[in-house]
Amino acid sequence: MERYQGVRSRQFPSKISTTSFVKLYILHLLMDKSFYGNEIIEEIKSRLDNRWEPSPGMVYPLLRNLEAEGYITGWWDEPDKRSIRRYRLTDNGYEHYKRILSRNKPVFEDSLKIIQSILKDIYKIKL
Repeated sequence: MERYQGVRSRQFPSKISTTSFVKLYILHLLMDKSFYGNEIIEEIKSRLDNRWEPSPGMVYPLLRNLEAEGYITGWWDEPDKRSIRRYRLTDNGYEHYKRILSRNKPVFEDSLKIIQSILKDIYKIKL
């Protein structure tokens, strides 16, 4: 089994936490344009062919944390109502995104190999 940072991974089949995955996806989306929380959830769901979506209970705390860390900046569409808060990536957030993108690519590739092996071996699917 592959070791990351000297620790044996027991998580299967994906070797990246859901929180880390959603954080990466949020930063990825905010590279192109601003979004608000529910838009982020719907965009991720759409890009994953409606097979999975992050919960608001995961997305909103991540947005608050990313903003507190200076990786994204937020503003209210209507400051008096404070109902829709939009976010965009900061320069610091872009640098952070590049780091975690690079760090997680081998993890995704490894997870893909595991899934392909299962499909080939157990389900006899030729890939």
